[in-house]
Amino acid sequence: MDNSTHGRQTERRPLDILVDGRMRSRPICVELIDVSEGGCKIKGRHGFAEVGEHLSLKINGVRSPLGKVVWVDGQFAGVAFEGRMHEAIVDHLSRETQAKKQGQQRRANG
Repeated sequence: MDNSTHGRQTERRPLDILVDGRMRSRPICVELIDVSEGGCKIKGRHGFAEVGEHLSLKINGVRSPLGKVVWVDGQFAGVAFEGRMHEAIVDHLSRETQAKKQGQQRRANG
């Protein structure tokens, strides 16, 4: 998918981790599918989000910038951050996720 089609300025990095957050003044737990400096894609229960809603996420102990849901497709939603997540944090989350996956693969093949 072309980043310019969706107004993305930075590359999204795959993650696949569970994160806690708040939406509509209530706690939520969603799967973080990917992240970039400017936003992320999340997965929750069908109907968990509506376009225009604001949310905050805590990703591995790091608070993301406040986000706004910009699209919803079934269980998936695209979030645009109102600020930017620092590139070093995005890199760290990506490396941490890759290391975890490699460790799981080694144990499975072990």
